[in-house]
Amino acid sequence: MTDGLGLFDNSRRHDQHDDEYDYDDEPREPRRKKRRSPTFWVVAVVVVAIIAGGAWYGVTQVLGFGGFDDYAGAGDSDVVVEVKAGQGTADIGAALKAKDVVASSRAFTSAGEDQPKVKAIQPGYYLMKTKMSGKAAVDRIVTKDARVGQLQIRAGTQLDDIKQPDGKTTAGIFTLISNAGTVTMNGKKAGPTVEELRKVAENTDLAQLGAPAWAVPFASQAEPKRRLEGLITPGVYDVEPGLSAQDLLTKVVKDSATTLDGWGMPGLAAKTGYTPYQVLIMGSLIEREGIEKDFDKISRVIYRRLADNIRLGFDSTINYVLDRPTITTDGSVRNTPGPYNSYLNFGLTPTPIAATSKAALQAAAKPADGPWVYFVKCEKDGTSCFAETQAQHDQNIRDARARGAY
Repeated sequence: MTDGLGLFDNSRRHDQHDDEYDYDDEPREPRRKKRRSPTFWVVAVVVVAIIAGGAWYGVTQVLGFGGFDDYAGAGDSDVVVEVKAGQGTADIGAALKAKDVVASSRAFTSAGEDQPKVKAIQPGYYLMKTKMSGKAAVDRIVTKDARVGQLQIRAGTQLDDIKQPDGKTTAGIFTLISNAGTVTMNGKKAGPTVEELRKVAENTDLAQLGAPAWAVPFASQAEPKRRLEGLITPGVYDVEPGLSAQDLLTKVVKDSATTLDGWGMPGLAAKTGYTPYQVLIMGSLIEREGIEKDFDKISRVIYRRLADNIRLGFDSTINYVLDRPTITTDGSVRNTPGPYNSYLNFGLTPTPIAATSKAALQAAAKPADGPWVYFVKCEKDGTSCFAETQAQHDQNIRDARARGAY
């Protein structure tokens, strides 16, 4: 059938269809599927097993179920472990695991579930043993003996030891650092001696040790054994036992520089008319001359004497270089020349004479208003009496002696 437009030309449609599907006489072979080798499937199974196993281990560790590795016994060799600020029980367990103290973090956390002291563990260094059971590690780390490397420096402490009039020795900063930095591990002591610390302090560039940039030019001009005086602030430090003298001293000096920065130095001295290092010197004198409630008044006396070109006349500056200091000095030592003799010399001492507290430093930067030129300790609790004239001062001395203040 056909029409004028060829729309119904059946013969044409059949011809076209035959052309499109003109097959070869020989039939084609069917396409074969590519087979995987046995090795492929073995590897695939292993990979899946590893992934599944890792996922399962992670779930058990996070959710707290399933088994965990644990050593038996009290441990083998001594090792120091650091607990950092902000670490929880699981983090501490991980730190112990990293040092092979426990076999797994879970061994520690599981054993610590019934020990409330675990949650109160403070940042610092702890002397533990390798290969401890989780329970043994918990029992050890919460004891006082486990904590090592604690360094406490009180305000007014100087670098070297002081022999008190009663024969007792007050440990200086070098001794305190040496004690905190020394630990006995497996029967052997590790840590710097006082002599090693002193050698580093005298011979190492102050900037390299971490001293504040505003103090370095002035402190570097001082006698080597005294140039670090005042640059180590009072406070509590955590130091890693066993470090070298260089590393340990650098740690303490850098931390002190950070503390001074937090107290406002060097900007604190901006309106005083003195350099930040001079203000630090004043702070140390204030620290050694009185108690905190009198700090700002003692500061005023220093400012007035410096302004009026009057010698400071402080016993603390003379005692600073004596092996056996006394509360009041006599004529024999007051007449002995030396850079720290404020009875003979005008102005401030070459360096600070002790570790300065924040309160003393703030008083040095902002003295109280008043006309005082003199002061003397007049009460047994250390309170000072202040005077404007020599006559008033002499009377305060007589009253102080009558009260048995010194």
